[in-house]
Amino acid sequence: MPEEAIIVVDMQRDFMPGGALPVPEADRIIPRINRYIEEFRKKGALTVATRDWHPPNHISFKEQGGPWPRHCVQNTPGAEFVVELPEDAVIISKATEPDKEAYSGFEGTNLAQILKERGVKRVYICGVATEYCVKATALDAVKNGFETYLLRDAVKGITKEGELEALREMERAGVKVLYLM
Repeated sequence: MPEEAIIVVDMQRDFMPGGALPVPEADRIIPRINRYIEEFRKKGALTVATRDWHPPNHISFKEQGGPWPRHCVQNTPGAEFVVELPEDAVIISKATEPDKEAYSGFEGTNLAQILKERGVKRVYICGVATEYCVKATALDAVKNGFETYLLRDAVKGITKEGELEALREMERAGVKVLYLM
């Protein structure tokens, strides 16, 4: 059983430059994340990919009174992954109900259960956006008892200031920040 998992957070077309809700320069971390996925697979680690998987009338959308433009709507090109996931990757869909928001891959999903059932003790997190879904997933990983690492060179935030504050908050909560490549 793998003791480690890499959790790839929301690497979807709508969060890339040109998408509905772009994270600046997020496309620059795609090759690095693909390399991390490959390296972790060689070690026998589990690959998990979280995704926003919104219904068309999701509460987070501006037309529903939320803060965001429509993005990552279920079964649309904007919701597609932009990284190379192995066939056996565990896909975690979040924010799938119209009236519930979810930034963390653990919120409203069975991610913690899946990881524990597979014997995972350490998680390595990468993806977008550092201030939102990456931070929420990392904080929840710690709360769920996992030794949690952030792959610093494989995350992107919306703003430098927001990203730095999110990093400080994660470190205070016990997330270890690493540069592996």
